[in-house]
Amino acid sequence: MQRTRGAGKLRALNFYPGITPLDYAIALFSAFCLGFSKAGFPGLALVNVMIMAELFGAKQSVGIILPLLIAADLTVYPLFRRYASWRQVWPLLLPSFVGIVVGHRLLGSIDNLTARRVLGGILLLMLGLQWLRVHRQEFLSHLPNSRAFFWGSGLTIGVSTMMANAAGPVFSIYALVHQLSKTDFLGIGARTFLILNLVKVPFMADLDIINLQSLKVDVALLPGTFLGIFAGYRLITRIPQRIFELLLYLFTLISGIRLLCF
Repeated sequence: MQRTRGAGKLRALNFYPGITPLDYAIALFSAFCLGFSKAGFPGLALVNVMIMAELFGAKQSVGIILPLLIAADLTVYPLFRRYASWRQVWPLLLPSFVGIVVGHRLLGSIDNLTARRVLGGILLLMLGLQWLRVHRQEFLSHLPNSRAFFWGSGLTIGVSTMMANAAGPVFSIYALVHQLSKTDFLGIGARTFLILNLVKVPFMADLDIINLQSLKVDVALLPGTFLGIFAGYRLITRIPQRIFELLLYLFTLISGIRLLCF
């Protein structure tokens, strides 16, 4: 842990050095946001990323979050498997795999502040492209079928998920540009991130940011993740398509500004 806030007043818990009961409560809320995001609100995953980085340090938090993501993916996939199909997923995986390899190299060679600003800039750029597509349709009418946009989206998903477990907002823009329905968004996302997160495990192990100590933290935080999935799943089925799209815009905008500027 990078700080000792409250260590003199609150007894440290035994599953991670320096973690106090207050820290644990904050981390549980963070895990709840992760689970909630997996049920269809991807921008909220950035809340989890930011809190966990503050509590455990940026690189260590990436290794802690990944097993929670995999547990959430394994839970969410059966809920959304009736939506979309694997045929819609396979083409996106190749550029995403390439992005994971690139992200693995970058994670070991650049500082955390640079990585945050790069990701924030990418999110805002993609949001701007979507605005152009809606309001200047003749200018970007070819964008959904553009090979450059397709590969750019996949590479960015791979890089951002490897470096910060933060690809949800990028996938949101991909979904908006391709005008995916809410159900297709959920089905494709559940499949895509289940595969990508499993593929990331050996890369994280190579960087030694997944280890026995990090797994102890994961076990302690799993209840928060499962509660978030349950709450998000109950809510997502009640949100109309238009409101859903507006929420994706809002979450992506907030996430991009937060990563780029703070």
